[in-house]
Amino acid sequence: MFTSRGFRGATAALCAALLLTVSACGTDETESDEPQHIRLYGTDGNMQNSFITAFKEKAGLLDGMKGTTPLTPLSGEFKNRVLSMDSKVADYLYAAESYDAVAISALAAQLAGSTDPDRIAEQIVAATNGGTRCDSVEECLALARRGTDIAYRGVSMQRAGFTDVGEPSTASYATLHFDNGRINDAKSEFVGAGNESDASSARAPRPAKQDGLSKAQTGAPLKIGGLLPKTGDLAIAYPPLAAGATLAIKEINAAGGVLGEKVVWVDGDDGTSVAVAKQTVASHVAAGVHVIIGAGASSISREVLPDVIAAGLILFSPANTDAGFTSLDDKGRYFRTAPSDYLQGRALADVLIRDGSDKIAIVARNDSYGTGLQENVRSELENAGIDPAQVKLLTYEVTEDEATISFDDQAREITQFGADAVLIIGFAESAEVILALDRLGVALGK
Repeated sequence: MFTSRGFRGATAALCAALLLTVSACGTDETESDEPQHIRLYGTDGNMQNSFITAFKEKAGLLDGMKGTTPLTPLSGEFKNRVLSMDSKVADYLYAAESYDAVAISALAAQLAGSTDPDRIAEQIVAATNGGTRCDSVEECLALARRGTDIAYRGVSMQRAGFTDVGEPSTASYATLHFDNGRINDAKSEFVGAGNESDASSARAPRPAKQDGLSKAQTGAPLKIGGLLPKTGDLAIAYPPLAAGATLAIKEINAAGGVLGEKVVWVDGDDGTSVAVAKQTVASHVAAGVHVIIGAGASSISREVLPDVIAAGLILFSPANTDAGFTSLDDKGRYFRTAPSDYLQGRALADVLIRDGSDKIAIVARNDSYGTGLQENVRSELENAGIDPAQVKLLTYEVTEDEATISFDDQAREITQFGADAVLIIGFAESAEVILALDRLGVALGK
């Protein structure tokens, strides 16, 4: 054994002399023994308390994970109203957007003086712009019944109304953090996005004369159908979506309903499945529904929208964020209260950059939501000066006949790439990405 100080000094000198041709002299073995460390990031599809149930005894793997989601700072009063619909709600993601989608649909019908979807569609953008500002369903309905133009602000859209194509012109995003097995609300950070100048300035159709209209003229009662993910990969998002819609129906009817009649809610599942969603849409058409609230996933809405258009109905989603919907030819039949992923891509890129991430892997569902947001984030990182070689894009297929998906190959690619940050864009199934990294011995977390 050579332990003298003289030998240690000679070794240090030799390392210094060879510094230009070798790295970390005398430390290779130590470094190779240390596990690779990766920080985890998520999006609205998995940054929810309900996501934790997929991990069981390994819930601690999520501690330190952070991500963004469209989320308005919600008052305790609104949260309590949502809980009164479902006391088991653990998150409020898209509860406000679901509430507002139903509320705006009802207000548009009242302004139109009709349940005819064509006439309702003409009033949806107008109901959020240009008129007298009103913040509650009761207040806005009262104004609409008097034939007054309104600018509904409600819960999720406080700053400005819809754009010409029927989506939010402004949005609020929250950066959420997992700590000790749940989202730590105390660490949530909110940031605004979008421009108020993008709100529609088009002249609103005149509100219909409200007095003396018969049921034969109005077509009341207004029927609104649900197309929300009760089952499937996005079922983790169902409780707040359903509670928000149910709350809006309750409060609309408590305020006197629409066109003199109580609004009828027709429940329905999108199943996070094209086949299930198409069956539900067909059922709603047969039931005489006028407006359909959903679907949960952008990819499902894309598939059922042609059926909705063919039936002459309206599709109004509280949760679709696919940026492609902005330019989609929807024949004026598609609306959403969820903001475009064009805005969320900026928010996610900002989080990754602020944390000093060096090599970033972005793993996404291979559908319009996943790959669309993945590309938005990649583009924003590049715009911020991140070398494209430092970003690795991976996708995975989700088919309806697969019970589970193996992510072991993707996990190996991530580790071989040397990523220090992994952004996961997916729904409940994306938990398997994290579990696969854990099986490889990767140190996850802060």
